Amino acid sequence: MTTPDDRSEQDADQERVPSASELVGQALGGAARRAGLDPAADAHTGHIVWAAMGGWRGVFESVLPGLAFVLLFTFTSNLVLALVVSVGMAAIFTVVRLVQRSPAGAAFGGLIATGAAAALALWTGRGQDNFVLGLLTNAAYGTAFLISALIGWSLIGLAVGFLMNEGTAWRKEPRKRRVFFWLAIAWAALFFTRLGVQLPFYLAGTDEAITTLGTLKIAMGLPLFAPLVAVTWLAVRAVYPQRAAADTPTEP
Repeated sequence: MTTPDDRSEQDADQERVPSASELVGQALGGAARRAGLDPAADAHTGHIVWAAMGGWRGVFESVLPGLAFVLLFTFTSNLVLALVVSVGMAAIFTVVRLVQRSPAGAAFGGLIATGAAAALALWTGRGQDNFVLGLLTNAAYGTAFLISALIGWSLIGLAVGFLMNEGTAWRKEPRKRRVFFWLAIAWAALFFTRLGVQLPFYLAGTDEAITTLGTLKIAMGLPLFAPLVAVTWLAVRAVYPQRAAADTPTEP
């Protein structure tokens, strides 16, 4: 029989407003799961990294618009042509996904980012401004990961806590806190490295510097992202060995 006290406790649980950390964890964890990064899943590291990159399609969608801009700007010095072709390729990728009814979130995001960057460059008439949003994104992400680590609320930990259904309980375990701290620092270092290397070429503003900036953006994109995803995946699995073992199917 349910007593009034039991009902009040149930109502309190239903009406409890999620904390800020829970909301952030849900958002980050949901994004990680959609990208195929679920530490509770039984998958090899290579498969996880490839899924996070989006497979061959994801690689093409990530690289080709930027590569088209670099090549056309380098060989023609025509900023408008380079921007139009770059945005056009991103639009084509998005339309193809819509026609095939495949997940188009990443393609939409790429199209919006490419279009916004191109619009800014066309408005200012400066080719280097095609990269300013990327620089700002690196600065913002790097700062967010760094601050989260320093204050003891690693963004990696929040995402993993959501995915592993333990909320913020990881903060009570020194080993997990230490691992998530260093993972957040590693991601912050990635974003700040991109920013530190690319910013001088943005400030230079010459045609040669713009070409170099575009090349660096490609070279420091997936080639740096993929190894860090692998390291993150392996580190997270290492601090949840029992869950990993439970998820691994046994031989019949």
